[in-house]
Amino acid sequence: MDYTALFITLKLALVTTIILMVLAAPLAYMLAYTSMPGKSFFEALVYLPTALPPTVIGFYLIIIMGPGGILGRVWEHLPGGSLLFTFHGIVIASLIYSIPFAVQPLKAAFQKLDRRLLENAYVLGLSKKSAFFRVILPNSISGIVAAAVLVFLHTIGAFGILIMVGGSIPGETRVASIAIYEAVESMDYHKAGILSLSFIPISYAFLLLANKLNRDSSNVH
Repeated sequence: MDYTALFITLKLALVTTIILMVLAAPLAYMLAYTSMPGKSFFEALVYLPTALPPTVIGFYLIIIMGPGGILGRVWEHLPGGSLLFTFHGIVIASLIYSIPFAVQPLKAAFQKLDRRLLENAYVLGLSKKSAFFRVILPNSISGIVAAAVLVFLHTIGAFGILIMVGGSIPGETRVASIAIYEAVESMDYHKAGILSLSFIPISYAFLLLANKLNRDSSNVH
């Protein structure tokens, strides 16, 4: 069994989930509670990765992250080296590919919140920032859990965008989905079967965890 590919997969999913939970929460708050010109166009842009084939996203990321691209040039001036075919590169690709799966559940959870809770918080003198951390987030646990689970599971199942941006470098960018594809191509069905089987308990465990946390959250309220 290719434990390295499985480790890279779980590492990528964990890093992507943590970063997206931090970035998506304020973005979802903005989409749920604020009004601004062009909001619908911006929201459609956030959800665009769900409507595009992964290879299309991967192609444009190659252009942007390559040596002649904007992000590629910036990266070369920071830690140096190429951004493509690196773990950092597939993290960026995963963030873009999975951002709708973080924003949508969070936005839905924020919109379900009783507005009277926020009104009372403002009356008591809380700023919008304080209300976000002390009222909105604690009362949106189910949405946060749903978003985290969706992002994690979506990331461990990613294939097309990762193989375009990261290739298949052992110990660096070869995730389990790519390892399974390569094993099938080489007719190593035993290896492909074991790797495929490893996804089932991982995915099932995260779904069980999400259900438990959602039930606990419902009991609290």
